[in-house]
Amino acid sequence: MTRLEHALNDYLRIRRSLGYRLREPEGLLKNFVAFLQAERAPNITRELALRWATQPAKAQPATWAERLGIVRRFAIWHSATELRTEIPPSGLLPHRYRRKPPHIYSDEEIEKLLRQSQQLPSPKGLRARTYTTLFGLLVATGMRVNEALGLDRVHVDLERGILHIRRTKFGKSRYVPVHPSTVEALKKYAGVRDRIFPAPLTPAFFISEKGNRITEWIARYTFAKLSQRVGLRASARGHGRGPRLQDMRHRFAARTLIHWYRAGFDVERELPKLSTYLGHVHVNDTYWYLEAVPELLQLATDRLVHRQVQP
Repeated sequence: MTRLEHALNDYLRIRRSLGYRLREPEGLLKNFVAFLQAERAPNITRELALRWATQPAKAQPATWAERLGIVRRFAIWHSATELRTEIPPSGLLPHRYRRKPPHIYSDEEIEKLLRQSQQLPSPKGLRARTYTTLFGLLVATGMRVNEALGLDRVHVDLERGILHIRRTKFGKSRYVPVHPSTVEALKKYAGVRDRIFPAPLTPAFFISEKGNRITEWIARYTFAKLSQRVGLRASARGHGRGPRLQDMRHRFAARTLIHWYRAGFDVERELPKLSTYLGHVHVNDTYWYLEAVPELLQLATDRLVHRQVQP
């Protein structure tokens, strides 16, 4: 193992001890170190960091900037023990990631997706039920897909209708109450699952036809293929482009806020509740929907105008 590889392992271990998962940065940094080795470079240089970061050539500038930022953080840390390390200057690639406008699925689109998921090839009779229930849960709760897939049986209280979310994006746990109709759907799925796999090898709530926990990658891939079949994504090799699985989360948040506005609720006071339910670290992440969804922006504007004209 080279000196840079040792340094990278130390860097990842220290940052993980602080609570960072670093799944994507780990892969990128390992690729970067391999790139340096292929270039026979003993140390990090600005020129090589920039050349690596701007790959692939067809990627978005925001992707380049993110890649360079990951390298820059590693270089700053490594420079404390290796003085020959060159740190890429801040702002060298100034582009910032901009969140994509959410696709707010219509009821008709959701119905088409769930009907299509019910037709998935399913030799044991579980695959179609698994994905229909999984996608339905995401629609009903706005959970992140990795949170739903991370659920174990012990985390799903079907008597009280509460889900215990432990594997969150930011390492925080939370309890998510669900509607009785959602509880009923989960009970039906659990009954079928337990008949097919009375003694599964995994504690996961959602399992594959092989009895394993479903990976996030295969869930997203399955969703993309279903989206192509119902016309939400253009048919293409791989995933194609179009509405995403996480847009189900956006639909839940947007529809909740729209309902509150139309019902006359004080949305600013209610927002922290939605933020907590969704597992947002900052309420600002929930405020984003007010400007990202045109209907919400109009409702918020109308509410503000109404307040200003009141005597």
